[in-house]
Amino acid sequence: MPTTDTLGVALLTQARKAIADALGQSAPAALEHPRLAERGATFVTLTLDGDLRGCIGSLNAHRTLGDDVRENAVSAALRDPRFPPLSASEFARVKVEVSLLTEPDFMEFRDEADALAQLVPGRDGVIFFNGCQKATFLPQVWEQLPDKHTFMAALKQKARLPVDFWGPNVMLARYQVQKWHEGETRE
Repeated sequence: MPTTDTLGVALLTQARKAIADALGQSAPAALEHPRLAERGATFVTLTLDGDLRGCIGSLNAHRTLGDDVRENAVSAALRDPRFPPLSASEFARVKVEVSLLTEPDFMEFRDEADALAQLVPGRDGVIFFNGCQKATFLPQVWEQLPDKHTFMAALKQKARLPVDFWGPNVMLARYQVQKWHEGETRE
């Protein structure tokens, strides 16, 4: 039976090959894995010289894992509104990380303090909802924002809300990820 390491390698090669094809560049053939045919949700994060260069993903499994990782890789490279499209010269230096998400689980809480008490830094990715406003942080964001209050404040800002906002319509969901980064094969 294939291991998660072989799944990670397959996801990384699928992502890199999709970006290469979109940029008209060459890359080794993408590896296959039986799980690529199953539904799955991924985020693809690109870094260049250690800095974020693009990050796009899916919160829910609405297509096959293979299609999801390829689409999100191309979107992270070419359509992340925070960055210009990745250039062919940057392609060789960019590092790819793929996060495979669990199904989001809606949280029950009395207030913000109760919600924060339930979160586990480094483990939980969080989706913040308030009506039509929505934002998410992958569990990896805890590395930059380890304090729960700071993490939540930044997540609210990402949703275009004030850092001290809290209201009766706030909903939170959390999820976990398996992640793989080029050059690594561990979770």
